[in-house]
Amino acid sequence: MEEASLGSEQDVTGQGSGRFQEIESDGLDDQNSEPIESDELFLQNGGQIESDGLDDQNCVTDGQKNFVAPAVGMEFESYDDAYNYYNCYAREVGFRVRVKNSWFKRNSREKYGAVLCCSSQGFKRIKDVNRLRKETRTGCPAMLRMRMVDSKRWRVLEVTLDHNHSLGTKGYKSIKKMGAGNKKLDSNCNAEVRTIKLYRALVIDAGANRNANFSARRCTTSSDCHDKLNLRKGDTQAMYNYFCRMQLTNSNFFYLMDLNDEGQLRNVFWIDARSRAAYAYFVDVIYFDNSYLSNKYEIPLVAFVGTNHHGQSMLLGCGLLAGETKASYIWVFKAWLTCSLGRFPQTIITDRCKILETAVSEVFPRSLHRFALSHIMRKVPEKLGGLRNYDVIRNALIKTIYEGLKPFDFEAAWRFMIQRFGVGDHEWLCSLYNDRAKWAPVYLKDTFFAGMTTARPNETLTAFFDKYVHKQTPLKEFLDKYELALQKKFKEEALADMESRNSNPELKTRCSFELQLSKVYTREIFKRYQLEAEEMYSCFSTTQLHVDGQVVIFLVKECVLEEGNRREIRDYEVLYNRAASEVRCICSCFNFYGYLCRHALCVLNFNGVDEIPSKYILSRWKKDYKRLCASDLESCSTESTEQVQWFCQLYRSALQVVEEGVISLDHYKVAVSAFEESLTRVHHIEEKLNKNSL
Repeated sequence: MEEASLGSEQDVTGQGSGRFQEIESDGLDDQNSEPIESDELFLQNGGQIESDGLDDQNCVTDGQKNFVAPAVGMEFESYDDAYNYYNCYAREVGFRVRVKNSWFKRNSREKYGAVLCCSSQGFKRIKDVNRLRKETRTGCPAMLRMRMVDSKRWRVLEVTLDHNHSLGTKGYKSIKKMGAGNKKLDSNCNAEVRTIKLYRALVIDAGANRNANFSARRCTTSSDCHDKLNLRKGDTQAMYNYFCRMQLTNSNFFYLMDLNDEGQLRNVFWIDARSRAAYAYFVDVIYFDNSYLSNKYEIPLVAFVGTNHHGQSMLLGCGLLAGETKASYIWVFKAWLTCSLGRFPQTIITDRCKILETAVSEVFPRSLHRFALSHIMRKVPEKLGGLRNYDVIRNALIKTIYEGLKPFDFEAAWRFMIQRFGVGDHEWLCSLYNDRAKWAPVYLKDTFFAGMTTARPNETLTAFFDKYVHKQTPLKEFLDKYELALQKKFKEEALADMESRNSNPELKTRCSFELQLSKVYTREIFKRYQLEAEEMYSCFSTTQLHVDGQVVIFLVKECVLEEGNRREIRDYEVLYNRAASEVRCICSCFNFYGYLCRHALCVLNFNGVDEIPSKYILSRWKKDYKRLCASDLESCSTESTEQVQWFCQLYRSALQVVEEGVISLDHYKVAVSAFEESLTRVHHIEEKLNKNSL
């Protein structure tokens, strides 16, 4: 981009609203969520929130109020917003602002860079020294440099806050020049209300949380506990510094902050660029993990977790909540939806909680909400441990939950357990039974889980930060571990991508289905499916049970190895419709795990089918799934233009370089060098075009 011209210097003072994006009564996206209550307030991408330990250099103090000073990483929707914000700050501090430099594109004359400085910056020119006007410039270093970034937002790149002269009082009035500059000020003459609104968002009572100690979790009332985040001294500044740092190195980083009526920080949400990219691919099934919050960890963390094309867990957003309240859950769900691109999850898995259930139904009315069975099973010792014959009751409960194939089987086994052990009036068991349609596997066979199910014993949903966070981990330490966890996960995915592309898995059967999927699935998913192909040989009988036109019900008998090397014969019913290429087993392996089970494979093989129907080979498990998604951008476009095709091709090519460029430091250096060289060559073309147009 060529720096074509510089703007003239101006002495100006503004009252505009330095706009940190606010979402109030308008709500979020009309298509994605319900309107937000009018007393809710969000700050996005740059709002500094402080409750304690605020550094003097980062604020302007007015009694008990702290006004946010410019900081590297702040972003604004437009140049005018950034310009007006700096003038608001200058007015509070007591100095005048001058536009020192402006940069414009040569052809479009669109402004793309600027430097704002104190009016005392620099010195008079020699020829002006003898004029009657008194010298007011002192070479003051205070300045703010900003530039328009790819998102068309304006980002602060450099800030100097120190002045080398005395400052005036608040509301310092500058001597305005007449002319074009004055016209701009007139356009903002009614901006005082917006300015007050800005500072309502950014002014925090410095004494509000001065003595807060999160580990103590002491509040006057329960409502106080749930209306603000109780953080240790310096936690808020550490969080803000982290967000600013991420915005400089992570252009698509996104965060929102929620303030209560007193201007205290209540809830926070953030999502990094990698997670936002992954959201577009893997939003079909989401696990909302609130275990750190419900178990009273030092940090009240919640996380949105998905699973990628290798079956690895992946982070799709994080939050800190003031409490386990409906309002906080609704806020973080709506915050998450602001970067959803209009896509709702097909299935949401959460802890079994009535408050969560209400919040999910309100924000995600089209999604299927299911309870994590592994969470329920972890509570069994706590809820039933005091009963006589606990071990026997626990074994009966496990058998009831996991061995039934039909609702009738579950109901009969439950009744037998209740009557045998006399626990019909047990409060927890009664409530569990009432919610059975949301957690018992026999009732969830039409729900797609993409492998994030716990339909078998010993399966569990592990917390994403399980190895990085313990009960006493402070927020500052977590922010460092957060980066380590994401880097580790990203490297694991990159290595899995490389292995899937470059390795030829060993076949263990002569079944054509195994050969077919070895060429399609990622390595890890193929290994999981391969177990089903191997276990086809444990199914020793496939017979017709019922025929209804094109639909045939088959009975598949399987010899299952139980505890103590005891063998048991189990019957599985499989529906098969040749005309519709449809096969469904009563075990519902496809919906639970995303690939066909051994029983369905036996029926296909019995009917002479050589290849698994394409509808049962999910794209989300394929080796080239991300590049397939890039192709979908072209096919989904209403007008397939040349530019769209170029974008798709470039995206696929760049994605492969990125995936392999993170494998090692040497890979990374080569990839970065290649990208920089390519960008230089592209800019060279742009410069040539600009010169030719003159």
